Amino acid sequence: MLGNLLILGLALSLDNFRTAIVLGAQRLPWRDAVHVALAFGFWDAVAPLVGIVVGDYLAETIGSTADYVGAAVLGAYGLYLLVQAWRTDEPEEMDKRWALIALPLPLSIDNVVAGTSLGLLGYSPWIAPPLLGVITTLMTLVGLQLGRVTAERIRIRSDLLTGVALVIMAAVLVLGGP
Repeated sequence: MLGNLLILGLALSLDNFRTAIVLGAQRLPWRDAVHVALAFGFWDAVAPLVGIVVGDYLAETIGSTADYVGAAVLGAYGLYLLVQAWRTDEPEEMDKRWALIALPLPLSIDNVVAGTSLGLLGYSPWIAPPLLGVITTLMTLVGLQLGRVTAERIRIRSDLLTGVALVIMAAVLVLGGP
């Protein structure tokens, strides 16, 4: 059962991992990277907990729209970064409110459906959600550092690179990509 949860945790954290790679281009200081990873992990723990507790009704209600909500927020933030890149000089650091508040929650909405399935399969709300949150936190930290290293090798404005990548990710999600 634990092995299944680990595999599920890795699968569910992939959208956060991809987003973290893109955000890593912003070269967040370690402290900010930890805050972002904890925010992503927190919401990836809360969402399956809600799914386990609330159950089938919520999964049927939001199931098909969860991916679109996440894609819309990613795309909106990407467009925001592109407009800011066009209008201003490269910022010293990124606007962390988006990374801490606006991105993690919509990326976790689809995990409510996974939580519902876990509840139906009898998984404990005391074990599964915290484990999924820890996995997402770790995957986000790895993604942020990978994005940071990549951005140091690519000589382009980090806000422009992040904006373009987020818009592309949103389009791929809406068009049914991986």
